[in-house]
Amino acid sequence: AERLFLTKGKDVSELPSHLFTKTKPGGKGGRSDNSKQKEIAGMELQVYRLAELVADVRSETVENVERKQARTEGEREESDGELSEDDADEDEDDDIPYNPKNLPLGWDGKPIPYWLYKLHGLNISYKCEICGNQTYKGPKAFQRHFAEWRHAHGMRCLGIPNTAHFANVTQIKDAMALWEKIKAQKQEDAWKPEMEEEFEDSKGNVVNRKTYEDLKRQGLL
Repeated sequence: AERLFLTKGKDVSELPSHLFTKTKPGGKGGRSDNSKQKEIAGMELQVYRLAELVADVRSETVENVERKQARTEGEREESDGELSEDDADEDEDDDIPYNPKNLPLGWDGKPIPYWLYKLHGLNISYKCEICGNQTYKGPKAFQRHFAEWRHAHGMRCLGIPNTAHFANVTQIKDAMALWEKIKAQKQEDAWKPEMEEEFEDSKGNVVNRKTYEDLKRQGLL
């Protein structure tokens, strides 16, 4: 114990030589035993140094334990309840991020930067009457919604096919007017047999079906 006390607060190089184990001259293993003793003395020095560093923490821990042991059972329960309430308040504060501009949350649960919010055009709102006046934030979400179920259901209720002709159409009256125009165009482009079906008369002339039937009735064929 006296040898250990002499090593307190000193470096290995500062230790006196008589603290190390002496070996007989010419004895085998003398140098290795000397190195081993130095190593042990160095570890002892580190232990003392560590004890000095944690001395304040150790004394405060002892005082805290003694103070808790001196309390009554009611005081201990009241103290534990206050600590649990403080922890719950801290958890609630941590769960609610500061978001005064109501920005969308990122993958980490925190609001995205405002410059990124404006870069993606999320500050621009688009309303679609066909979707029941649903509002979409940003052009990307607005363009994507035309292929989603809500818009397709609204078009189906209007009796209009949800095709590429109606891209970017959000008003019901615009969609109905465009659908009537498309139907009229389809009727004009439809094949009309009486006008487009061709026949050849006895002289090799090619005429349409209506003209052929008129000539046939007149006996000119």
